[in-house]
Amino acid sequence: MRKFSVAAVAIVAAFGLAAGSANAQDPIVIKFSHVVAPQTPKGKGAEKFKELAEKYTAGKVKIEIYPNSQLYKDKEEVEALQLGAVQMLAPSLAKFGPLGAKEFEAFDLPFIFEDRVALRKVTEGEIGKQLLKKLEGKGILGLAFWDNGFKIMSANKPLKSPDDFLGLKMRIQSSKVLEAQMKSLGALPQVMAFSEVYQGLQTGVVDGTENPPSNMYTQKMHEVQKHATVSRHGYLGYAVIVNKQFWEGLPADVRTSLDKAMAEATEFANDIAQKENDDALAAMKASGKTEFYDLTADEKKAWKAKLMVVHNEVAGRVGKELIESIYKATGAK
Repeated sequence: MRKFSVAAVAIVAAFGLAAGSANAQDPIVIKFSHVVAPQTPKGKGAEKFKELAEKYTAGKVKIEIYPNSQLYKDKEEVEALQLGAVQMLAPSLAKFGPLGAKEFEAFDLPFIFEDRVALRKVTEGEIGKQLLKKLEGKGILGLAFWDNGFKIMSANKPLKSPDDFLGLKMRIQSSKVLEAQMKSLGALPQVMAFSEVYQGLQTGVVDGTENPPSNMYTQKMHEVQKHATVSRHGYLGYAVIVNKQFWEGLPADVRTSLDKAMAEATEFANDIAQKENDDALAAMKASGKTEFYDLTADEKKAWKAKLMVVHNEVAGRVGKELIESIYKATGAK
């Protein structure tokens, strides 16, 4: 098996040959990097894509998966894709804001989606297609949206009321929307790479964080957080993306097979996401290391009242028309 430099890939792609291989007998190597554990919905989706891609291309393609930030940390991976050092990623949607595609930060808005049905109307509809197209000018092709799930809040104190967040150092991924969210609660947002969160919580560099249960469980954050609130206040999802030049340089038959594999892997990943998060939540509860709390109807109403103002605060950044189109598509009031 032979791996090529970025320059070699670019040259092969330019001539319309099998990118990643100078010999028709050699498999085309696609590096698929991501920052979470293999046991998460994204991790299992990546493995399913590998299985199907290698099957449907009859060995013409070899998928190499690198989970848990083995190759790159959060801030580095998209740049690596653009440079051609890695061919495929599935970053969180907030990653595209710093690239200039600020519209993707709409997915970070608190309480923007009532449930997965509402979410699908965006990711599988015209809004989702238009958002992915915005990446093409960055040298990126967006192939699919993958779910993780709705987030919970955790800290070393109970988080029942918005007032409970006052002064807490809360870890967030880099997102102006998430920054505004935490500030609205009176917390101090702290941007930190996902791979560093466990240690940050353990050492007290940050007091708490937000995550879907599957991420919290597989990273063992429940071992260093005494309390968590099943708030479902926000959504975490991913876009599977590829280096545009690399992908368009693939032989037509290979690309067709990979498109088929991606469609099936996407259906698989999104179908298992809810169960994976439900199972992770149950496992953390069973461990007894974190006390979980479900908001009452009145408490959830108070959270919404505090957080919905973020929609107006960031409308100039994310796009007022986009936010309103999401309301319309999902039937939100």
